[in-house]
Amino acid sequence: MENQLLKNGERIDQLFALDVKVIQSKDVFSYSVDSVLLARFPQVPKKNSLIVDLCAGNGAVGLFASRVTDCPIIQIELQEKLAEMGKRSILLNHLDGQMTMINDDLKNSLSHIKRSSVDLIFCNPPYFKLDQSFKQKQNQYLALARHEVTTSLDEVLYMSQQLLKTGGHLALVHRPARFAEIFDTLRKYKLAPKRIRMIHPKKDSEANIVLIDAIKDGGEGSIRFLPSLIIHGENGDYTDELKEIYYGK
Repeated sequence: MENQLLKNGERIDQLFALDVKVIQSKDVFSYSVDSVLLARFPQVPKKNSLIVDLCAGNGAVGLFASRVTDCPIIQIELQEKLAEMGKRSILLNHLDGQMTMINDDLKNSLSHIKRSSVDLIFCNPPYFKLDQSFKQKQNQYLALARHEVTTSLDEVLYMSQQLLKTGGHLALVHRPARFAEIFDTLRKYKLAPKRIRMIHPKKDSEANIVLIDAIKDGGEGSIRFLPSLIIHGENGDYTDELKEIYYGK
């Protein structure tokens, strides 16, 4: 079955800790540690809930999350090639009864999902504002995924607010450099940040990833800053925590 689902230039990568297989291609881009950490960050409901993955790419985040829940997962991805790869990864993992990949712009999400019906949203949005570097990138799939060409932070958080139930959670991965803007925009749409974790490439380096768990209409209560996560040890290998995340205990 695996060979039947692969096209020229594609391969199957596996996250061994979860026994999940993801169809990837060097012509597009591969999932990164951002996706793996995002899928593990929030408390994922086990049943009787709806989960949505916005800016889903090739579907990695939803595939990883599926291993800890029986809830339906709807993924929305604009780029046709990525969405199509995600659909085949769903079949590869025998998850077509649980997961759905929709190839559409996230601004049309309400055409597919009822307003105020979602319990948890995952989102790995474009990190960078549009600038000259976009034109210089060779891989346009990656450029669209990383730069705010077809969507923006404001649009992503507005749509999250529209989809979530009161008390529903948004799990967001982004860049610390936009921390203040992210907080301002979350509060603009009544998404209260509650849990935050900074990710550092090495122990003595600045954080380059931030994970945020926000609650719709959650009020202005306390915010928990979780212990930082370090990706690489001094010898360049993954830290013990990362090894466990990727390969299991």
